[in-house]
Amino acid sequence: MPSQLQNLCNVALVGHAGAGKTTLAEALLHAAGAIRTKGSVARGTTVCDYDPLERRQQHSLDAALCGFETHGRRVTLLDTPGLPDFVGRSVSVLAAVESALVVVNASTGIEPMTSRMMQEARERGLCRLVVVNRIDAREAKPEAVLAQLRETFGRECLPLNLPADGGRAVVDCYFQSSGRATDFGSVAAAHEAIVDQVVEVDEALMTRHLEQAGSVTLEQLHDAFEQALREGHLIPVCFVSAETGAGVAELLRVLTELAPSPLEGNPPAFLVGEGEAAAPYTVVPDPARHVVAHVFKVTIDPYVGKIGVFRVHQGTLRPGHPLYVGDARKPVRVAQLFRLQGKEQLPLPVAGPGELCAIAKVDELHFDAVLHDSHDEDHLHLRSVRFPPAMLGVAIEPEKRGDEQRLADTLHKLVDEDPCVRVEHHAALNETVLYGMGELHVRLLLERMTERFGVQVRTHPPRVPYRETVTRPAESLYRHKKQTGGAGQFGEVKLRVEPLPRGEGFEFVDAVVGGAIPGQFIPAVEKGVRQVLAEGVVAGFHLEDLRVTVLDGKHHPVDSKEVAFVTAARHAFIEAAAQAAPVVLEPIVRAEITVPADAVGDVAADLATRRGRVTGQATLPGGRLAVAALVPLAELTDYPVRLKSLTAGEGAYTLDLSHYETVPPRRQQELSGAWQRHPHSA
Repeated sequence: MPSQLQNLCNVALVGHAGAGKTTLAEALLHAAGAIRTKGSVARGTTVCDYDPLERRQQHSLDAALCGFETHGRRVTLLDTPGLPDFVGRSVSVLAAVESALVVVNASTGIEPMTSRMMQEARERGLCRLVVVNRIDAREAKPEAVLAQLRETFGRECLPLNLPADGGRAVVDCYFQSSGRATDFGSVAAAHEAIVDQVVEVDEALMTRHLEQAGSVTLEQLHDAFEQALREGHLIPVCFVSAETGAGVAELLRVLTELAPSPLEGNPPAFLVGEGEAAAPYTVVPDPARHVVAHVFKVTIDPYVGKIGVFRVHQGTLRPGHPLYVGDARKPVRVAQLFRLQGKEQLPLPVAGPGELCAIAKVDELHFDAVLHDSHDEDHLHLRSVRFPPAMLGVAIEPEKRGDEQRLADTLHKLVDEDPCVRVEHHAALNETVLYGMGELHVRLLLERMTERFGVQVRTHPPRVPYRETVTRPAESLYRHKKQTGGAGQFGEVKLRVEPLPRGEGFEFVDAVVGGAIPGQFIPAVEKGVRQVLAEGVVAGFHLEDLRVTVLDGKHHPVDSKEVAFVTAARHAFIEAAAQAAPVVLEPIVRAEITVPADAVGDVAADLATRRGRVTGQATLPGGRLAVAALVPLAELTDYPVRLKSLTAGEGAYTLDLSHYETVPPRRQQELSGAWQRHPHSA
């Protein structure tokens, strides 16, 4: 089995949209003989972009698996989205691979997702390789891009080959010496730079290299090369044109001879236990041990059901094998095991360590679940992935009455599939809000709901959870008297309203003496008061931070009943609150905004136009700053789009509630007027 493990290779293709990752996957599949004809993104015929939405958008929207066998190795590629809105689906698959192949456009160089995925891969301990694609384009600047890579990511970025003939070919700089001319740079110098870099991790090799120049063979360099990759001491750079095929054969050789196997990559960061008590746990790629696998992708197929895609880290898995999902006490049985080739599901008789495979129709599966066949692994989990929070929300409701449960089920499926989708139900507003990473993300989620799951929805911007309160004490007396020929209704309530400190909520006090209101009717008085709390008195928002004290009242021995005191209390409270200078409160959120240093001025100026107050700044690695600010939530409805514009897509932010403040008078007039015109929709 060690030799079989040595022949596996799992690689994630990552990078910014437009770099050509899907086309590169297609070119590698074709060069290895896995497909007869290269597909086209423009024509919607690629192996990896098989979803109808992807074909329409001409961009990958989810991670897709494909693979090939060549020169005795099984290479599995994970083609990932490059649009920033879908970063969660790219980051989530990194736990399944040993290497990240970061694809860079030779015309545009380093872009936001380039930097993001380089950082994510480094933090996950992955070996990193860079592929500069589209070297034959008229606007290509491969020499400048190589210099930019070295300046940004360090001198560890060294070319394994160099472009030639204006990007129509490449010249190898590692495997063999060549006197062929390149578009820039020296083959001999590039080869020497790689060898010098690699031998630095092996003292014996370094000594031999220094004492006997040229005596170190490629076979002797192999282990040190893998160590340099693991330690991030070497980031190889390859040049290709996936469209024309230039450099593809050379890249294929790099993958088959130099890309690390599961035995050569850094071990996965498993932990056992929760919280601060969690401790590192060693998972060994041994087929004879207990099964340990990790689910890195979940897909919901309307016909097949839930499909869980996972990597086997330890043990051997076969169809019929019972597995536990996390700490569940009841096992699930694997009916069928298969390998994914784009949308195709290829039956797999057995899967050992390092294999990426899938099972279907197991509802218990979820993203990040650990599958195992022994209770010794009950509390085992991989180090958590830090996903950016979904901040752009849209309120949704079913178009057809009666579809509420279908909508709830569909939203649950979207959350299962995408770790960056969030759904919240705001009970106070009776509103369900779907949150995504940006406008495109949310729009495509809504399209997927309709096209794949057949659920039609109406949408509108989420309502801001305003509140109301009072600012001074006031009293009111109200008598409810109704005679309808039979038994009448009678109840009189006198009460006082007074403000409480912010955040104190609501307090109800019974100060009635002498039985003016019999004890059995006091709950009815409180019920009437609480009805008004929920409805508000200024603009239809929940009243809070106040005390209501029942001072006095009257009752009738025959006509007094619960409904009379509910009604009297309602009117008394409304009148008292109206005299107590009621105001509308708005939520103020604590925002932490991470931006490139050169965008701080624009971001701070924009916050000022939103009534925001910058409260601090902190310097972060990579020329970035974290800006802390307090901002009214109502001013941030379009902020994801605006921040993307101000920072060229490199900004990110998080929000959490800080406190409530009184809205400006003009805004209170607007809210009050809207409520009076449409009291149920303000």
